[in-house]
Amino acid sequence: MENKKILITGGAGFLGANLARRLLINNKVSLFVKPETDLWRIKDIKENKNVEIIKGNLLNKEELRKALEEKDYIYHFAWQTDLKKSMENPIEDLKNDIGGLLNILENCRMYNKNVKIIFASTVTVIGIPKENPVKEEEKENPLSIYDANKLLAEKYLKIYKENYGIKICILRLSNIFGEYQRIDNSNRGVLNFMIGRALREEDLIIYGDGNFIRDYCYIPNYIDAFIIAAEKENTNGEIYIIGSGEGKTFKEVVEKIRYIFEKSKNKKIVVKFIKFPEGDNKINKRDFIADFSKFNKDVGWKPKISFDEGLEKTIEFYIKNQDNYIYKN
Repeated sequence: MENKKILITGGAGFLGANLARRLLINNKVSLFVKPETDLWRIKDIKENKNVEIIKGNLLNKEELRKALEEKDYIYHFAWQTDLKKSMENPIEDLKNDIGGLLNILENCRMYNKNVKIIFASTVTVIGIPKENPVKEEEKENPLSIYDANKLLAEKYLKIYKENYGIKICILRLSNIFGEYQRIDNSNRGVLNFMIGRALREEDLIIYGDGNFIRDYCYIPNYIDAFIIAAEKENTNGEIYIIGSGEGKTFKEVVEKIRYIFEKSKNKKIVVKFIKFPEGDNKINKRDFIADFSKFNKDVGWKPKISFDEGLEKTIEFYIKNQDNYIYKN
């Protein structure tokens, strides 16, 4: 991707920061962030000549109009990502997440109908899959407000594509890990959270027997997917499930983290098994493996970096930069 004008909402977040680093080399990248957003993830690139920081509110029509005019692509990543918070305050989630999306779509309809929107959705809109690996044909059954709003967003994007010709592509992501994610939030990014616990020399906690299966995919693989999803014309209007295509038990992943830390820091890391918290959402106990064959067929994408290599790189990054990333709960 070269010589494009790109808007990333949630541009200082985990996905946004990683995508911006890749795109700013040959493109003009505008990062739309809330006025109160801490820019720690992008402090090394925010002064780059190809980067523009736009502080605003997605519910403000005028601020958004100025941000998206003449853009070739919009990556919509701005979202409240904490499942528990979505259940505790569903009206706030609906207003901000869905209201923000509709404001983007309305502004595109009126001021930039040639733009293409790439939306970061989630595989958890499916709920508990009937079988694994999971394909796009699996019926959706969201089990939280967070998942329901992601699915609703998908429907609105489809409506604006069918009625107004707005170009869209939806990527349903499985578990993401990698550099520049917070490592102190137990409710999002569980693999990175375990890395954070190891950095703080805390016990690594496994709920239940730890044999539930997830599909963990390293962030640079997803960045490849987001770029190619924008560039390829045949992705317009499509929904894709993407991930590594490989399932790993949580227990297996935690043991790998323990092994790497003990080898690199020469300190003992304790792994503990405890019961799931009372009332924990059952989405957390499911098994999931992505079948990304549709995306592979349409655009040729597949993960380039393996789980083991990605985990090594991620841990190396946080050990090297631990003074900036060790947060206390």
